[in-house]
Amino acid sequence: MNLDALPPAPPAQVPPDAHSGLMARFRNYFLTGLIVAGPIAITFYLTWWFVTWVDGLVRPFVPIAYRPETYLPFGLPGSGLIVAVVALTLLGFLTANLIGRTLVDLGEKLLGRMPVVRAIYRGLKQVFETLFSGQGSSFRRVGMVEFPSPGMWSIVLISQAPSVEIANSLPGREEHISVFLPCAPNPTTGFFFYVPRSKVIEVEMSAEDAATLIMSCGVVQPGSDAQKKMAAIAGMADAARAANASPLQPSPAKVE
Repeated sequence: MNLDALPPAPPAQVPPDAHSGLMARFRNYFLTGLIVAGPIAITFYLTWWFVTWVDGLVRPFVPIAYRPETYLPFGLPGSGLIVAVVALTLLGFLTANLIGRTLVDLGEKLLGRMPVVRAIYRGLKQVFETLFSGQGSSFRRVGMVEFPSPGMWSIVLISQAPSVEIANSLPGREEHISVFLPCAPNPTTGFFFYVPRSKVIEVEMSAEDAATLIMSCGVVQPGSDAQKKMAAIAGMADAARAANASPLQPSPAKVE
């Protein structure tokens, strides 16, 4: 029997569900890997950027003889950060005694005689003392105000009460408080305004959770702890594993 005379066999037909199943598994695997690797990569990138930024600021003040790259064939990342931490600690130690306090007072008096520098220094000093003293209550309480229009609520960080001069200039007799409304997804920009205390609804939320909520544009809600995130990742992995294990069957023929 001449095999060459036989007609060629038709090509194998791939069921349409096979392509969709492969794409679904690929998408699930990709999203699972992105959820796992994305936060880790961004965290390492920001940490590396901060370390290199501090190194670039501190390295010019360190003599060449004391730099690690002078004795090593490669640079040592983080050496500038260590020097900065040690220097700030020593500065705080020296400032705590009488001689250091006297020198700081002399420096502040010198800056206080400069018209433009005086306002900048006093403002920055008050901000740093409030944020890092651990005694103030600024930006540690979270609330909601009706903004930008009635029926729409925005997250705000509650700051200090206004000074006597500002409080006397505000209309009405109701007590006002100052709030900062961060913008999403960049919470370092926003709006600062005074609002009556009755118009602010305080919520049981930390400032860190509020910042996460704003930066994620509502994707990460308060209460989305690490266990819930890992459970979501595990659920996606189980779904992908189940899709991979299920046999691919062609869809039944449609009966006219």
